[in-house]
Amino acid sequence: MSETELIAAEVVQLAVGMPKRYGNPESSDPMQRVWTTGFFKQPVEGEVQLNQLGFEGDGVADLVNHGGVDKAVLCYCAEHYPVWRNEFQQLDSLASSFPVKDFGNGAFGENLTVSGLSEETVCLGDVYEIGTAKVQVSQPRQPCWKLGRRWELKQLTALAVTTGRMGWYIRVLEEGAVAKGQSMQLIERPLPDWPIARVNELFYRDRHNVEDARTMADCPLLAEVWREDFRSRVKKSEG
Repeated sequence: MSETELIAAEVVQLAVGMPKRYGNPESSDPMQRVWTTGFFKQPVEGEVQLNQLGFEGDGVADLVNHGGVDKAVLCYCAEHYPVWRNEFQQLDSLASSFPVKDFGNGAFGENLTVSGLSEETVCLGDVYEIGTAKVQVSQPRQPCWKLGRRWELKQLTALAVTTGRMGWYIRVLEEGAVAKGQSMQLIERPLPDWPIARVNELFYRDRHNVEDARTMADCPLLAEVWREDFRSRVKKSEG
């Protein structure tokens, strides 16, 4: 049995949402001030059309840093959430009001919460069939300040980077209909030596590894914005 036949996962939640304004304009607390975000996505039952730029009914507020063909859909590992909840319960600095029990599917603002896949087992360039759509892993998720703002927990973004539990993006190769409960079947793995965890390690920590940086800079399956970062790193090393 081939590797692709062995790897399958399930969509345990599909969520979409359009950008909205949140917060209190009178508040002096930075965590309470007005902001606009599409982070607060809502679970959907039934099929949703997946197009080149994402699911119908889904959108982003910051079109410069979010969205686009290489970040059409955000995926996150369902098995991470029990780990997060357990760690939060051990965190002395966590406010007593933090809703630990609510930190589950969708908490990272993902469209697809997936069981059976993680940053350790998903590789850059992987091609999956979901429903009638075909998608490809394009880059790791690079969490921004909005993750911490959503949960009013400043250190959450840094914790996500430190643990590597950040999620990953997919581009759409073939549009189609997707629904909760469907399998994500791996049908092609062109880069088995490059799990998302390794790309994260190279990007955030292994910054003196010029050889691997050059490999990623030249990789057409990696999103262009990440390739550009690795190109800059290589160029700096040669300067």
